[in-house]
Amino acid sequence: MDNYPLNVLDYDDRVTRYALDVVNGRLNRRVGQSEIQACQRHLNDLERQGSDDFPYVWNPTAGHELIEFAESLTLAEGEEPKPLTLWGFQDFIFGSWHGWRTLDGYRRFRTSYVQVARQNGKSIGNAIPAKYYGNFDEYQYPQVYCTATKELQARIVLKECIKFIDADPELSGSKYEEGLFTVKEYAGKIECNLSKGEIRALGRDTKSIDGFRPYFASVDEYHLHKDNQMYKLLSDGTKKLKQCLISVITTAGFDLNGPCYELYQYCKKILAGVVVDETQFVFICELDREDDLWDEDNWGKANPLWTDQTLISLRTDAIKAKEMQGAELRNFMTKSLNEWVQFADDQYMNLEHWKNCESDMTLEDVRGQDCYLGLDLSSGGDLTSGVLEFPLTIDGERKYFIHSHSFIPVKRVVEHVRTDHAPYDMWIRAGLLTPTETMGGVKTDYKYILSYFKGLIDEYDLQLKGIAYDPHNADAFLSDLDETFGVDCIEIKQSARSLNDATVDFKLEVEAGNVIYNKGEKLLSWSIANAKTESNSFGEIKIVKGEPGKRIDPVDAVIDAHKLTLSMVESEVDVSEFAESDFLDKLWG
Repeated sequence: MDNYPLNVLDYDDRVTRYALDVVNGRLNRRVGQSEIQACQRHLNDLERQGSDDFPYVWNPTAGHELIEFAESLTLAEGEEPKPLTLWGFQDFIFGSWHGWRTLDGYRRFRTSYVQVARQNGKSIGNAIPAKYYGNFDEYQYPQVYCTATKELQARIVLKECIKFIDADPELSGSKYEEGLFTVKEYAGKIECNLSKGEIRALGRDTKSIDGFRPYFASVDEYHLHKDNQMYKLLSDGTKKLKQCLISVITTAGFDLNGPCYELYQYCKKILAGVVVDETQFVFICELDREDDLWDEDNWGKANPLWTDQTLISLRTDAIKAKEMQGAELRNFMTKSLNEWVQFADDQYMNLEHWKNCESDMTLEDVRGQDCYLGLDLSSGGDLTSGVLEFPLTIDGERKYFIHSHSFIPVKRVVEHVRTDHAPYDMWIRAGLLTPTETMGGVKTDYKYILSYFKGLIDEYDLQLKGIAYDPHNADAFLSDLDETFGVDCIEIKQSARSLNDATVDFKLEVEAGNVIYNKGEKLLSWSIANAKTESNSFGEIKIVKGEPGKRIDPVDAVIDAHKLTLSMVESEVDVSEFAESDFLDKLWG
């Protein structure tokens, strides 16, 4: 017998049955930890429902309303039309959305994140609730949106709604009688005749629409979105609604620096119980970290719509991926196994390793310690970055704490938000980026850099031992550096020969978990994700940015600082002893 209190086992609804089957291992496929956690969350909530710290109740009758609506539809695509039958995981998603209620009867979940591998019914997950919440939830004039990066892509989602409508005369009507929906595909919308609402296709390129108040909105393939503009546009419009749902249904992707991966990480924390967000629904089907991706029995963890044909198709994909590697392997891992994977073979840093190095450590924790400053200077209106690196001994092991800060001309902020698809304005608010206002606000004033780092040194009694700088654009700055800080300033030539050792060593130290940075360093992490590598004829590497707008100035400064730290600390050579020697040219290449 399942080891649950009677009040849980008393429920015989399809949502709870699926949750129990998952947790107790009764499915015809292996189930990953994330899916188990999602189902366990439902069971835990049943036990504490209606309590002072959990003012929600489970209404299985309401949950079944959306399920039953879905199974009243006709699936027209295929050899012949047939009634739609939901799979257990779809019961769980739809029923959870509609069945969990506040004490006054409104739906509990306002946002939803569902991540499954491709060919697992994502179109149904978007189209069915769009029609139901558009026309059958007893809400007048609802605004329902099918959204994507482009309106053309969003219309594909809308087309899935239209297929269900066209397959049912009651929904579509006839030339003699109006149906429950009126399709206006040419305008990218469907009119909901019972509620007087609309289902509309919406992309980033859609002309401005005033008065966003989405009662329901689906965000299609969120992993392709470069920023969270569409998601925020939708969620911001729901604040005055008593109930609503913004639904993300996606596969994993390649951009570990994008908004979807950030939301994925947030939702994983909810499943793990690290973060409490009672209005966010989460359902993630993925392999576990230690799983062998070539073990066929593990593939079902990412594919809840598991059939014999699924296995045959995945076997074919796996043969190509294993043999061809590269892009074919990455595609198999992300699309077939729902695993987040970095896109390029020349990616500098494994972002999972980088993520593992984040901490709550701040400058207060390194008060009075030795440090080295690395500077990457812009030519004008771009980022200028500085990094303090602290070599530390913790529990007998060498560690490196990194503190990064960047600068940008104030009149270039809006431009770079648009061209780089990056939240510079939010980084300014978070204190990671300083807008410089002198020199017309269009060119970085290096006096801000001097003031910022001099202020940190004084405030935290830091022992600055040396400064490493990129010689590009540094001539007019050198005398001010020397006068302000009174330490040796070392030129770092920006060649693969000069930077190779520091570039390779820093990556290895990250992989070993020996680098520490504060988890709030979003700008630094963004630049780490942007960094690619290129090599010279000798196989020596340096970092470069992958494409326009993917700036790497903060990580450039990190490499400069790390080169100086290695030379001064690891070799135990005092910078003042060799700065004047002939060895300097040989050391810096």
